[in-house]
Amino acid sequence: MSSLSGNQSRIFRVLWLMMGTLALILAALGVILPVLPTTPFVLIAAFAFSRSSPRLHAWLENNPTFGPVIINWRETGSIAPKIKVLAVGMMLAVFVLSLVTGVKPLILIVQAVCMGGAAAFILTRPNH
Repeated sequence: MSSLSGNQSRIFRVLWLMMGTLALILAALGVILPVLPTTPFVLIAAFAFSRSSPRLHAWLENNPTFGPVIINWRETGSIAPKIKVLAVGMMLAVFVLSLVTGVKPLILIVQAVCMGGAAAFILTRPNH
């Protein structure tokens, strides 16, 4: 089996770097927009940076806010209970806000299915 050429390797590193950057931008938007999840995008960014930029990967893992989340997920697949409560609480708040503002029923159904699935996933992960 042959390894990638230097040029192919650089192309893949750039693609991973772009994916990590996009995921980090989406995570930052998730802080502002509760409909957009933050933690999964941070985890994707960490994964992508681990394949493209050791410096950015280390920066993300050493971040006081996101570092523990990344390390817990990588080592045990766990999520801290306070993160679970925050995530599910924000999803619930968005759904209630949608109800109060009169969002169309079809949109409410889509929100309920998507956020319900995300909440179920989060709540069934082990606690850290």
